[in-house]
Amino acid sequence: MTASLSLSSVPSARDIPRPVWERLAPAGDPFLNADFLTILETHGPAAAASGWTACHLLATDAGGGIVGLLPLYGKRHSHGDFIYDWAWAAAWRQLGRAYYPKLMSCLPHTPVGGPRLLVADGASATAVRQALVAGAKALVGRLGASSWHVALPTDDEAEWLQGAGLLVSHDVQFHWIDPGWGDFDGYLASFSAAKRRKVRADRRRVAESGLLLETRHGDQVEAAEWPLLHALYASTFERFSNHAAFSANCFADLALAFGQRMVVFIARAQRVPVAVAICFRSDEALFGRYWGCSGNYPRLHFELCFHQGIEYCLRHGLRRFEPGAGGEHKLARGFQPTVVRSAHWIADPGMRRLLARHLALQKEAVVDYRDVTADHLPFRRDATVQRED
Repeated sequence: MTASLSLSSVPSARDIPRPVWERLAPAGDPFLNADFLTILETHGPAAAASGWTACHLLATDAGGGIVGLLPLYGKRHSHGDFIYDWAWAAAWRQLGRAYYPKLMSCLPHTPVGGPRLLVADGASATAVRQALVAGAKALVGRLGASSWHVALPTDDEAEWLQGAGLLVSHDVQFHWIDPGWGDFDGYLASFSAAKRRKVRADRRRVAESGLLLETRHGDQVEAAEWPLLHALYASTFERFSNHAAFSANCFADLALAFGQRMVVFIARAQRVPVAVAICFRSDEALFGRYWGCSGNYPRLHFELCFHQGIEYCLRHGLRRFEPGAGGEHKLARGFQPTVVRSAHWIADPGMRRLLARHLALQKEAVVDYRDVTADHLPFRRDATVQRED
């Protein structure tokens, strides 16, 4: 670390002044900001009681100004961070070692890529990044953690972190990219005839069901409706015996804070909500996050989680739609397999070498999977399709 920089850690996103977030984080990002992280830390999804302990790193220059920020959490489990390291924890356990606690730089419960090393532009930017990385590695040692992970950084950051000694893992998400379709009919015109008929049949089935579909932004949802919408979201987790991390009050506070940057697709039967898909948006992209449904409504999941989102993007000029992690069923709707990366600092040199060999093989398998699944996209061979990678 350069002599002009000092590092400190704070136990809450709320402790970081709002102007610092606004200066260092990407403008309009619906997740990487003071409000999103503070609300999640306050309501429980990213709180200590849920196994998340905030220890965000700040880099300060000689004049006392904050010039770098690394969102950071200590964790005692692997839920909600999307690096899929349960097998790693099992390997540590089989060798008689403790994998937890680990440190995570991520967006809690949010598999969305973006910058993680938030640094002010300028001649000292590289030095600030180096200081933040050195600080995170040092914190691993001080806390007795096994590792530090950076989930879904930008491609440039992933390359830089690899150069700083971190290992890089690869995964596939499915993203919708608009090269200029114009409207939904223009989008479907790029499909093969059989795939186009299938989507139209799915949409027609929902249209003839008698359900009323509506799109609202966060500031258009009444506070009294959030318990009903939350119950739909929670029911999805209950069916699979999983825990719903977000509460109705958490959703209500997110809606209040984000307004037009929260997008809620609702299906109603006789005015009563029966399904919901909760999304967020930036100036360029829509991000699908939370789904719930109270009954068996054929094809409604595809309509509310995918088709309505695509139509929203086309109406509002958003060129990308990321509907969440996983899901080969998204291929038939034109969501392209896209390789994403995460970075990992493993404190133990021996385990680092073992994981390095594993991740080299994983990369080959992931790229092969991306290429194979891309062959199942619904587009005509002569259609103009823009790829992310």
